[in-house]
Amino acid sequence: MSESAAVLFVNEAFYAAFRDRDLETMDDLWARAAPVACVHPGWQALNDREEIMESWAGILGNPGSPQVICRNAEAFVLGAAAFVVCYEVIGENVLAATNVFVQEAGAWKLAHHHAGPCNAPPDLDEEEEPGPGALQ
Repeated sequence: MSESAAVLFVNEAFYAAFRDRDLETMDDLWARAAPVACVHPGWQALNDREEIMESWAGILGNPGSPQVICRNAEAFVLGAAAFVVCYEVIGENVLAATNVFVQEAGAWKLAHHHAGPCNAPPDLDEEEEPGPGALQ
């Protein structure tokens, strides 16, 4: 598997953990040694791993959290770091997102997630609808 494909695989695992409300997997996907940061739409930047995981616990534990579908993901590998630019579809809304990954112990780990409104999203790739475990 190419490094670009490996990064896209971990990016998809991130959105699967989000969709499945899987806090344990979400925690495993985030870097532990590298600095981390997360900017949820409308939130202040979080730059402490514990705060970030608390934010995910709140989001994933909230039965009213919307379903998020990743579209048009494109990976850019820069040695031991990489980033993915993609779009998050939430109902009728589209957010632009950037996910930054770093190599940690031979695996790609999330170091930064940022999502925010997108005024004019591109044509989005059609993908299969999430399976039965998906949020409704």
